[in-house]
Amino acid sequence: MTRPKLILGSGSPRRAELLAQLGLVADGVRLPDVDETPLKGELPLAYCRRIAAAKAAAMDVAADEVVLCADTTVALGRRIMGKPEDAGQAAEFLLALSGRRHRVITSVVVRTAQQTWARDVVTTVKFKRLSDTELNAYLASNDWRGKAGGYAIQGPAGAFVTWLQGSYTAVVGLPVAETASLLMAAGYPLYGDRS
Repeated sequence: MTRPKLILGSGSPRRAELLAQLGLVADGVRLPDVDETPLKGELPLAYCRRIAAAKAAAMDVAADEVVLCADTTVALGRRIMGKPEDAGQAAEFLLALSGRRHRVITSVVVRTAQQTWARDVVTTVKFKRLSDTELNAYLASNDWRGKAGGYAIQGPAGAFVTWLQGSYTAVVGLPVAETASLLMAAGYPLYGDRS
């Protein structure tokens, strides 16, 4: 039996790097067209699950393909912190996170033509109290652009994280252990012969 093709439903270089930790390179990348606007009153976990599922559902999956989609959301209480629109909003997010704990939720969906598997991973992260100097230097780095909550743990903002409970790779954007389990459940050979 030939190995199915692995299709990554994300243009994130971080997700591609995390797949590489499993020794995997996607056979293709397809970007699903999904509106990521939260619904009125939607809670962060429900939002993250819905977006990851919508991404997977939006993709055409051939009989010989396994599709992998994910969504990562930063949540402060019931508040969803998406990707900041500008430096002002990034500053607002980071000041809200300063000195506090928040949750990073990553929902992963693996889909074949016949079946879908999904997992959510919730990680608690604590930020140090940020000084004006730290905040302004970080904003000037532009590392906040395109990042949920205005930061990436694997970038300069990693210096703000004093404590983490859960999955580091989920905070980066793809929980490696859970992703491996989902791919194996979908019949994608992770170990041994992949020919």
